[in-house]
Amino acid sequence: MNTDDELPTAPSFGPLQVVANKCTAGHCPTVYSTSYGTVVVQGYTVQPASAGVTVPDGECLVEVPVDLLTEATRNLS
Repeated sequence: MNTDDELPTAPSFGPLQVVANKCTAGHCPTVYSTSYGTVVVQGYTVQPASAGVTVPDGECLVEVPVDLLTEATRNLS
């Protein structure tokens, strides 16, 4: 249990594997796979208030190109 002085810890995913990205430099939208059978998405931060949605603590909104998700889906199949 966390006390007020402790921050929740993020899960340890180990090394992420690139599934799809929009460049080769690593500084652009990317979809990664984890060893847990999930994906991690790197994208541009979207402020929930400007999007008209509420996001719970510990989550955030990111924007990525649709074709990146299409490529990731194809590569994960």
